Amino acid sequence: MVYQKLDKLDKQILRLIAGDARIPFLEVARACNVSGAAIHQRIQKLTNLGILKGSYYVIDPDKIGYETCAYIGLNLKNPEAFDSVVEELKKIPQVVECHYTTGDFDMFIKIYATNNHHLLNIIHDKLQPLGLARSETIISFNQAISRQLPIMEMSSDGDR
Repeated sequence: MVYQKLDKLDKQILRLIAGDARIPFLEVARACNVSGAAIHQRIQKLTNLGILKGSYYVIDPDKIGYETCAYIGLNLKNPEAFDSVVEELKKIPQVVECHYTTGDFDMFIKIYATNNHHLLNIIHDKLQPLGLARSETIISFNQAISRQLPIMEMSSDGDR
């Protein structure tokens, strides 16, 4: 995959908005010593390039009743069914991430449930009918780290 070349201003903007997506453009402009219009144009450019994929509030699942977070490795009976399984997973609102993986699983999902009983119902009623050969569930007790990737300087040889 080709990465986009970012100049010093782009990186400075990304560092600022990654720290606070609600920071006003004028405050970013002041910190970068450029005009508000320049910031607006750069943000638009970064969005058009797909580097920025929107901004949103992060909801704490526990605070709205989702006490169980689980990661589930899925093995499909028919691996050619990836696309149709993903489309069905999209219909399950408690599934918040899905990754194609290497290793022991065909795909790996992250799911939130109100409690362990609710998780069991989702696995039994919604996941098993998707044609799983097997699944393995790992329950998360607590998220220890959650952060954006750092915006780092690239060396001349491409090391990150």
